[in-house]
Amino acid sequence: MLALRKSEAAPGVILADLPEPRPAGTEVIVAVEAVGICGTDLHIADWTGGYEAMTSAMPVTLGHEFAGRVVDGTGIPSGQRVVVRPSVVCGACPSCLAGRSERCTGRTGIGIRRDGGFAARVAVPALNCIAVPDSLDAEIAALTEPMTVAAEAADRAMIRPGARVLILGPGPIGLGVALFVAAAGAADIVLAGRDDAARFACAHALGFPATVDVGNRPLAEALRDSGQGQAFDVVIEATGVAALIPEALGVLDQDGTLVVVGIHSRPASVDLTKLVRAGQTIRGSYRAPIATWSRVVARLSAEPERFRKLITHRLALAEAPRGFAAMRDRSGVKVTIDPQMNGIRS
Repeated sequence: MLALRKSEAAPGVILADLPEPRPAGTEVIVAVEAVGICGTDLHIADWTGGYEAMTSAMPVTLGHEFAGRVVDGTGIPSGQRVVVRPSVVCGACPSCLAGRSERCTGRTGIGIRRDGGFAARVAVPALNCIAVPDSLDAEIAALTEPMTVAAEAADRAMIRPGARVLILGPGPIGLGVALFVAAAGAADIVLAGRDDAARFACAHALGFPATVDVGNRPLAEALRDSGQGQAFDVVIEATGVAALIPEALGVLDQDGTLVVVGIHSRPASVDLTKLVRAGQTIRGSYRAPIATWSRVVARLSAEPERFRKLITHRLALAEAPRGFAAMRDRSGVKVTIDPQMNGIRS
């Protein structure tokens, strides 16, 4: 079977022909019906830093945002449709024993340190599978993992009704955050980015007309020029650009909260005296608790056509390099791959 692999600690990925996996122990085999290209996959492909720990697992098949159907193994009926949580936990550390497995200190990432979903079939622990209804089509179900990240960021922001929220980075996570903070009661939602025309168009289609192209200007100046100079109750950073952190704090109101969900390859500088005097809070947000997965599946099932607007490209696995290019140049929002499809889709 064809698989998209990371073979060495250097820029680049390869398409390789592999034997189909077999289940071991408590694993099941999932026939992957849809898998999304994530910003993490892009960082790994370009080898921009922060993923050196996966070197010992190479060569490894990428892909951690996927949905499919169980076709072999024990513990889950054959034919059950599932999405897969990518964190394989140890079950033995204090966090796991306390029922907080999202904090597991011995976890292994599917698509990072063990084979992932950029292949027709993948072996995963049955424990990592979340059932999805047959009525939820695969490309929407495959949005579950990134939308749990967005939901967790919105939860950590602790949105109050009527809150004014700025989202930095209108990619899939930022757009997902907008959907979840709107549902939490935010009244004024602004998305800011740089050279993000396609993603701003997606934001408008989702019902978020307030978008700001920062260009080469400082963030505060760009917001003022766009009539959005009023301070924000919450800023959610989803760009992975460390230099934006102090700028984000600069447009945050007193007692406001900055939620950092982007993955950064370098440290950020923060003026702690200003932070203290303004009473501001910085919160990191990464993976969601297990309970959030079922909540997100229910939300996707309730509004599939709204979430479908996030998907701009649907490609065969052989076309994955084209999908990565669309992510790099920001012409794509969510790029979805169908590993069951042979050849090239026109």
